[in-house]
Amino acid sequence: MSSISKQILINEEIKVKEVRLLSETGEQLGIVSINRALEAASAKNLDLAMISPNAEPPVCKIMDYGKFRYEQARKEKDAKKKQKVVSVKEIRLRPGIGDNDLKTKSNQAIKFLQKGDKVKVELRFRGRELGHKDIGKEVMMRFIELVNEFGEPNKAPKFEGNNMVAIIDPKK
Repeated sequence: MSSISKQILINEEIKVKEVRLLSETGEQLGIVSINRALEAASAKNLDLAMISPNAEPPVCKIMDYGKFRYEQARKEKDAKKKQKVVSVKEIRLRPGIGDNDLKTKSNQAIKFLQKGDKVKVELRFRGRELGHKDIGKEVMMRFIELVNEFGEPNKAPKFEGNNMVAIIDPKK
């Protein structure tokens, strides 16, 4: 059920004495008692829906509530279809990675970038490798250079604990 249809009161749920009544076409019929408004709606085989409860007096419209809910659900479904979900794929590297392994990892990253996903590149340091952060930085820059045609880092690689992390966004 949509969030809009939960807020709208219909027919006997409306507990006020007077309402400003709108016809199904949207023209104003004036301020009438709730009983007259309900009678007018039932005479046309339609529902009475409170569309503006905070107004003074509240505004009610004569409408086909089932059709209204159906159209709202379709609009929400269409809006959901148009959304693009961007996921973040993760690739892990090591400071001592070989050239061919680096090319293989970069090819995988290129595939992710072509699909429109972001790529999180994580270069892990263990033990004595932490003393050679410059080697890790060099590996990270070579990796970024390999995927440069398809994506660009949104900011410079940074350290998070024992890891150097860079996030690469796909080029548009």
